[in-house]
Amino acid sequence: MDEISVHIEVEINPTEDSEKVKRAVENIFGKVEFVIKPQQRGSLLIAETRGLDGLSKLQNLLRRERIRAAARAVLFEGLRGNSIIFYLNKQAAFVGHVSFSEPIAESPLGPIKIEINCTNPRELVDWLTKIT
Repeated sequence: MDEISVHIEVEINPTEDSEKVKRAVENIFGKVEFVIKPQQRGSLLIAETRGLDGLSKLQNLLRRERIRAAARAVLFEGLRGNSIIFYLNKQAAFVGHVSFSEPIAESPLGPIKIEINCTNPRELVDWLTKIT
């Protein structure tokens, strides 16, 4: 797998603490660089990471929570060309769990949107969900 970039977006509602939203993202992806952009209602947190290191925490969580088969199905469903797009529940991420979500209406506070770009996304899905 060559160049891997991970783009993360999550809305911060006016009632939410931005530090808690940052922690939710870090619980899944480790240390990432954040930018917060104000919006008409609340703000948008944008985070970026690169390489397999940026995804190793997610890989470990998928293994620990024994949801690799389900994750594999969700990741292949989100495969578009050289991108994989999927959504995670923000509240579950805050407590260090991976729970896949729909883009709208499933999570009351809104989901975390993840877009992974790489040259061989199928190989990346295999790596993320590999059975050891």
